[in-house]
Amino acid sequence: MHCHGEILSKSGKLATRQVSALRTTLEAMTELLPDPVVALPATPLADAVVELVRPVESQSVFNHSVRTYLFARLVADRLAVSGFDDDLLFAACVMHDIGVAPDGPHVERFEVEGADRAAGFLLKQGISTADADEVWQAIALHTTAGIAEHRGPLCLLVRAGVSVDFGGPIAAEYLTTVTDEEGGAIHAIYPRLEMVRSLTDAIVAQAAKNPKNAPVPSTPADFLRERAADGETRLERAARTSRWGN
Repeated sequence: MHCHGEILSKSGKLATRQVSALRTTLEAMTELLPDPVVALPATPLADAVVELVRPVESQSVFNHSVRTYLFARLVADRLAVSGFDDDLLFAACVMHDIGVAPDGPHVERFEVEGADRAAGFLLKQGISTADADEVWQAIALHTTAGIAEHRGPLCLLVRAGVSVDFGGPIAAEYLTTVTDEEGGAIHAIYPRLEMVRSLTDAIVAQAAKNPKNAPVPSTPADFLRERAADGETRLERAARTSRWGN
């Protein structure tokens, strides 16, 4: 009979092997597309973030989260945005939708719940309180137009990366920073898999669990109301004619 500690130890080793295998696969795929636009940071923090997020998000939402980082980095290059740490950008982008993961408590709007979870995780990784708070803001504000852009480069870039991945319905001004070739390279490795529908499903499911999850006004409240009234959101309709599609 195995004790509980042995089970946890084996489970931890399995998760580590899965992350290592994922990185090996991504690196092999990247070699097929040598454009640095698809490269991910090879750091312990980046590995830890993937290990946290990958098992609890759908493939569609996970791909969206990684594309958000890759697009945010392109925006930073083209618009000469500086003053941010790339590891923190990766963490903020890849964890920005962890608030809709099914294993969460689901007692706050998903942006805040995700920000809380991400900041707590970063503190356990030895990241400073100031840096963890910067990531918290970037995640909490990523759906808040007109505020995120004024709260520093990390907030701006996460919002921009999300916007580019939606292909036009949100903050279309950032789309011009990405070429068709770059978008194609990113989508070849991280396909969309009906991302807009999948993510909206997750946000609506989380919002419906508790009135605190969908305060009015907020993105979750809008999605919940529009789905109930029309069966789909305005964002989903707009995505069908966006640059990348659903």
